[in-house]
Amino acid sequence: MSVQESVAGRGPLGRLKVRTLRLEEKLAASLRLKPSAPLPSRIAVIGNYLPRQCGIATFTTDLCDAIAGEYGATQLLAVPVNDSGSEYSYPARVRFELMEGDPSSYDDAADFLNFSNVDLVSLQHEYGIFGGPAGSHILRLLRRLKMPVVTTLHTVLCNPDENQRVVMEEIAALSDRLVVMSEHSSKFLQEVFKVPEGKIDLIPHGVPDLPFGDPNFYKDSSGTEGNAVLLTFGLLSPNKGIENVIEAMPRILVGHPETVYVIVGATHPHIHRREGDQYRLRLQALARKLGVERNVIFHNRFVTPDEMAQFVGSADIYITPYRHEAQAVSGTLAYALGAGKAIISTPYWHAAELLDDGRGVLVPFNDSSAIAKAAIDLLDNEAARHAMRKRAYLYARETIWSHTAQSYMSAFVHARSDRMQAPRISYADLNTQRSLDRLPAIRLDHLYRMTDHTGLLQHAVFSVPNYREGYTTDDNARALIAAILMEQLGATAASESAKLASCYLAFLWHAFNPATGRFRNFLSYERQWLEVEGSEDSHGRALWGLGTVLGRSKSPGLRGTAGRLFESALPAIRSFSSPRAWAFSVLGLQEYLDAFPGDRAASQVRDELARHLLDIYSSTRSTGWNWYEDVLAYSNARLPQALISCASRTSDGPMLAAGIESLEWLLDMQRSEEKGHFVPIGSQGFYRRDGEKARFDQQPVEAGGAVSACLEAFRATREERWLKEAWSAFNWFLGDNDLQIVLYDSSTGGCRDGLHPDRSNENQGAESTLSFLMASLEMRLQEESELPKVIHELLSSTTIQQDSRSSARTQ
Repeated sequence: MSVQESVAGRGPLGRLKVRTLRLEEKLAASLRLKPSAPLPSRIAVIGNYLPRQCGIATFTTDLCDAIAGEYGATQLLAVPVNDSGSEYSYPARVRFELMEGDPSSYDDAADFLNFSNVDLVSLQHEYGIFGGPAGSHILRLLRRLKMPVVTTLHTVLCNPDENQRVVMEEIAALSDRLVVMSEHSSKFLQEVFKVPEGKIDLIPHGVPDLPFGDPNFYKDSSGTEGNAVLLTFGLLSPNKGIENVIEAMPRILVGHPETVYVIVGATHPHIHRREGDQYRLRLQALARKLGVERNVIFHNRFVTPDEMAQFVGSADIYITPYRHEAQAVSGTLAYALGAGKAIISTPYWHAAELLDDGRGVLVPFNDSSAIAKAAIDLLDNEAARHAMRKRAYLYARETIWSHTAQSYMSAFVHARSDRMQAPRISYADLNTQRSLDRLPAIRLDHLYRMTDHTGLLQHAVFSVPNYREGYTTDDNARALIAAILMEQLGATAASESAKLASCYLAFLWHAFNPATGRFRNFLSYERQWLEVEGSEDSHGRALWGLGTVLGRSKSPGLRGTAGRLFESALPAIRSFSSPRAWAFSVLGLQEYLDAFPGDRAASQVRDELARHLLDIYSSTRSTGWNWYEDVLAYSNARLPQALISCASRTSDGPMLAAGIESLEWLLDMQRSEEKGHFVPIGSQGFYRRDGEKARFDQQPVEAGGAVSACLEAFRATREERWLKEAWSAFNWFLGDNDLQIVLYDSSTGGCRDGLHPDRSNENQGAESTLSFLMASLEMRLQEESELPKVIHELLSSTTIQQDSRSSARTQ
C-alpha cells in the first residue's frame, strides 16, 4: 500500500477516534468486574528482569514500575529467570531467582511464594525463557501455587509442536486468566488451544508516555543532525530481516542522499552464545558491498531507557522488517507507535493489527524494493508522514504504561473475584489424602503451647504464640468449655484437665469487674486491661463457660468458684440486646440447669432470653429468609442451637419448630450447590437479605458451631439426618471443603485460621483451635452416649437369634 493509499479519504482524526472507542469497549468487555473485589496487596511477577538483556526483561521491569506508580500501596516482588551460567545485579524488588535449567529451583520458588503471603502471581510467559522441553519446567511451579495466577502470553503459536501444545494447554488450565496483546493471539488461544473467550483479557503492550516531538530536536544527541533517519532497534537476530533494509538503501539514497539507517541493539544473548556476532558482521559486510557503509550506523549495545528515547525521538521513519508472519508481539513496534513515528513494517501478526487504518505502511516479507518505495514515498511527502505519525500517536495514548497498569490491575482483581465466587482447588491439594468421617486422636500440644500462667493467648503466627495480641475473655471461656468436656470424656488425665480448667477459670475471675457487673474482654500481654467492659458477646460466652463447669465438672473447687462468678455475672444479661449474647447465655444457663433444674430464677432468665430469640425470629422471618436478623453474620448456628436446647427441655413445640426450621435453612445456605459439602458464610461481607452471599473467608468457628447445633437437633429429635449434617460440618475441618485443604493440623493439634479464596490461613489461633477441639470432643461424647444403646441393641439381637435357634432345634 502506498503512502497516498494509506491516508487517502481519511481525515487525520476521524477514523482514529472511532478506533480508539472500539479499543476502550473491548477492554471494558474483557474486564468485567464485581465492584466488591479487593485489590491485591502483594503481587509476585515472574519473568526475566533487567539488567538481563531481552525484551521480556524490559517488559517485566516496565510493568512492575507502572503498577508501582499507579498503586503505591501494592507490594511487588519480582522473580526473574537466570539463564545458565549467568548472574545479574538485580534491584531490591527481586526477591527470588529461578535457575532456568534446574527443576528444583521451580519447586523452591513456588514454596517461597506460598509462604510469602503473595495474593497473586503475574507470569510473563515465553517458551524460550524457561527450562525443560518447550519451557515445561514452569509447570512445576504453577502446579504448586495456591494463589490466583494471571499469565501474560508473549507468544501464542498457531502451529505448535506437541511439546508446545501440551505446555500451553496446561498453562491455560493452571492460570486463572490469560492476557494477550493482540487479536491474533486471542483467536489462536480459542481456536488452537480451546481456551474460552471469557478467560482471555486483551491488553495492548504498554508504551512510555513520550511527547509528540519533532525528530530534528533529538538528532544532535544521536549524531544524526541534518540527516533523514531510518531506525530499527532491538536485540539482533537473523529473523529480524535487517538485511532487506540495507539492500533498499542504494535506491533510497538516490533521491535522499542525506538518509542514514541507524540499527540500535546488541546481538540477542542466545544468538551470541551460539555464533557470536556473525549476523552483525554479515550485515556490515553487506553494507560495504553495496557501498552504503557510511549511511548504515550500528550501535552495538543494550541501551538505557533514556538513550532509547533519544534514538526513537530522532527517527523520521521506524522500520520493523521481520522475515516471518508468526510474530505475536513486538515491543519495539509498540514503542515506536507510542512515540508517534511514521512506520514501515512487514505484515507479521502484531504489525498487521497495530498499523491498520493508516497508522503505518505494510510491505511484503523479504522485499527490499517495497521497503525502498515506501521509505521514498514517506520522505517525499512530509504532510502524509506527519498525518501518519499523528494517527499512530493518538491511537497509542490508550496504551501508555499507566493505562496498561490499570488494565492489568483490573485483570488481577477479576481473577481474585472469580476465585471468591468459584473456588479452584490447587493442583497440589487435589492429591492430598483426607480421612473423612473419622475423629482424629485428641492432641493438646498446641493448646498447651498457647496457654501460659495468665491464660490462653489469642493469636498465633503459624503455630507460634503471638504475645503481641494478648488474651481475650472470649477465648478463655471457650477453652474452659473444652477443658470441662475433656474432663467429662476422660480424654486426658484428670489432673491435666483440672489444671487447664483452673487456669481458664482464673482468667474469667480476673476478667470480671464487680463494679460494673461485666466481664472485660481484651487483656494485653503486659496484663493491662484494654477496656472498662467487654462486648455483650464476650459476657455471654463467659456465662456459657461457667454454666458448663457447673453442669458437667466433678471438681468441687471449680464448681464453687464458677458458681460465685456465675451468680454475680447473671444479672447483666437481662439488659443485653445482642442476639448472640442471648444465645451464648441460654446455652450456659441450660448447662447449669441440666444439673440444677430446680433453680427457678435461672429458668426464668433462660426462658426470657430464649423468648427474645423466638420473637426476633418471628418478626424477621419471611419467605425464603428463615432467620433472626437481616444478615447471616458470625457464630450463626448458635442462635438455633439455643432455641433447640431450651425448647427440648421445656417441651415448647413452637420454639423447637423455629429452632429446627432456622437450622435447616442455615445449613441449606451453607451447602455447596455443586458438590454438597459444607460452606460457611464468608466473613468478607457475610450475607445480607437480598444481597450477595460472601463465600470467603471461611472461619472454623462457623463449622464448630454447626457441629454443636446439629448434635443438639439430633438429641431433640432423634433424627439420623442431624448426625449426617454434623459430620458434614466436621468434615470441613478434615478437608471436605471448597479447596480440599485439611484445616486440622495433626502434627500440632492446632487448627488453621480458615480458608481464603486461594489457600488456608496458616496461623493457628485460639478461636480456630478451640472450634475444632470443642467439635471433636462433642462428637466423641455423642458417640459415647450412643454406645450403650448400640451394645444393648446388639445384645438384644444376639438373644433373639439364640432363642430362634433354640426354638428351631426343639421343633
